[in-house]
Amino acid sequence: MDKDTFGTAIACVDGRVQIPVIEWICSTHHVDYVDMVTEPGADMVLARWVIDKLLSIKDRTRLSVEAHGSQVVAVVGHFDCTRAPGSRDEHFAQIKAAVAVVSSWGLKVPVIGLWVNERQKVEQVTE
Repeated sequence: MDKDTFGTAIACVDGRVQIPVIEWICSTHHVDYVDMVTEPGADMVLARWVIDKLLSIKDRTRLSVEAHGSQVVAVVGHFDCTRAPGSRDEHFAQIKAAVAVVSSWGLKVPVIGLWVNERQKVEQVTE
């Protein structure tokens, strides 16, 4: 039996985000499953260094990467976020800053930024 492959997504708890992100990561990165690390307004929380939440996200992400061997970590922002309202440009800036934060954790896997737009389509913000 082949070993299952994983990716990890750090995303908002908003249910509109989960399925599009999982499908995009599985398709684009050729993995079987995506571990979801959820936090309301995740891109904003990471970009602004909200320490208590950031440490929890870091711990859960590290667990996913180490236990499941995730091949990629995605930081996700989305349209119409209740916790982190803002324009597309504001979210793109937060996603880029959040990717830099997660990249600094030394996970040894690619960290990318994704945006889920108003049509629930995933756009890659960073590579």
